[in-house]
Amino acid sequence: MRAFVALTPLAGTLTLPFLVPILMVRVGVGTAVGMAVLVSTLWFVLMLRTAEMPGHH
Repeated sequence: MRAFVALTPLAGTLTLPFLVPILMVRVGVGTAVGMAVLVSTLWFVLMLRTAEMPGHH
């Protein structure tokens, strides 16, 4: 689980910038923007769910 928590921010930061331009070229700007909002929201929620807070067990 610790590896997953450590890799979650990295995975989102590397995936999102590659995903959006590819989608813009292949399907269109509207779809790319929609997917960017969806993926970034899911990524943010996932990071909040797996966050390790100091002093909490």
